[in-house]
Amino acid sequence: MTKTVDFYFDFASPNAYLSHKVVSGIEERTGGKFNYIPVLLGGIFKATNNKPPMEAFFGILNKNEYQSVEMQRFRERHGIDKFKMNPHFPVMSLQIIRGAIGAQKDGYLDKYIDEVLKHMWEEPKKMDDPEVIKEAFTESGFDADRLMEQMQDPEIKAQLITNTEEAVKRGTFGIPTFFVGDEIFFGKDTLWQVEELLNK
Repeated sequence: MTKTVDFYFDFASPNAYLSHKVVSGIEERTGGKFNYIPVLLGGIFKATNNKPPMEAFFGILNKNEYQSVEMQRFRERHGIDKFKMNPHFPVMSLQIIRGAIGAQKDGYLDKYIDEVLKHMWEEPKKMDDPEVIKEAFTESGFDADRLMEQMQDPEIKAQLITNTEEAVKRGTFGIPTFFVGDEIFFGKDTLWQVEELLNK
């Protein structure tokens, strides 16, 4: 059994943040490695005719309220205490997920993910405003000017489109999605199944 998990990832999803916070523990317990693949959640929704939960469940009595309860239970179970709902939600993640492709090319994707998630879901900012993004990059010690340039690089734009299209072809319809070999798992609540499979 492969020990690599492909994690289709976008900063726009609070559940991607929550999943990220438990990944290191799974890696330690299983010896597996999560391979983060930046994709655009909005592009996935468009390609699959999917909708975000707040829209999909609009008008369904008690459904969104239950989602909040379930999220709180996950946080308590895994000791995730820094999460704050971004007051600007939904944040359009196109620029910062392009930045992830740039960081990946320059060899610091892991740090980039940690820092941008902090700016999105721990010290929440309007991370679709270019001025706010640049300030956040500077605060994190990144080369903000280079990242801002990379966001407009045609090759990086094309790579993000390719990543997103390939994710949909594999069966992805939302974020977070995980693949162990050809086995697909959707949502943070399937991570125990991912871990179980890695341990086989």
